[in-house]
Amino acid sequence: MDDTVREWREAERAGDLVLLDGFHALKHALRFGADVRMVIAEDPAAVLALARELAPDVEADVVRLVRPAALEQLLPRVHPTGVAALAVRPDRAAGIAGLGRMPRPAPVVVLDNPRNLGNVGAVVRLAAGFGATGVVTRGDLDPWHPNVVRAGAGLHYATTVERLALDELPPGPLYALDPEGADIRALTLPDDALLAFGSERHGISPELRARADHLVSLPMRPQVSSYNLATSVAMTLFHWGGPPSREQGGEDS
Repeated sequence: MDDTVREWREAERAGDLVLLDGFHALKHALRFGADVRMVIAEDPAAVLALARELAPDVEADVVRLVRPAALEQLLPRVHPTGVAALAVRPDRAAGIAGLGRMPRPAPVVVLDNPRNLGNVGAVVRLAAGFGATGVVTRGDLDPWHPNVVRAGAGLHYATTVERLALDELPPGPLYALDPEGADIRALTLPDDALLAFGSERHGISPELRARADHLVSLPMRPQVSSYNLATSVAMTLFHWGGPPSREQGGEDS
């Protein structure tokens, strides 16, 4: 166990690995091809039971990787499932290339100066579920912050997540959500769209607004101030269309 603690701390100091906090984050990361280097658990047998029950498709990987360790020595907060992991962050150059590849089968979500780590994680989770090409953030917030990855339940590995400057945004028509925009119900959002959402408090920035090809608004009752960021993203992606239905050949998650 002492060797495990030492290896974990050395891996953390290297700075190039992502913390996966909890079983669901580990499950999704493995399911979508993450290179998981270490898995530690208070009770490995309990984690294997979770894998057998909830994710038999990754059970063999969990069996191979999990090791016992005292999590309270290594983590500021121990997840209720009693498991954590370290995984390699996806290659940035490959991610950016994927975002820019055209034709694009699904939109890219752009978050303009978001401030709340949990909201960004929720958006990543939504984007993965809807099959969006990726999530791009602008500003100071790191979209791979451990709290974002925790809120995203490890689904950073199911889509592309990058932080880019305005002049680095991938190609495609930019639809910015703004109260003064056209009602989204009158529009068809193309697959190659960039769907931009402003910060929770200030909305889209003037520079992104000036760059937008279209301003779009969500239906909202008068005197209601705004929607939560993740709610706005969900409504917009639902209007776009989402992944194929099972009748159209979609696969189970």
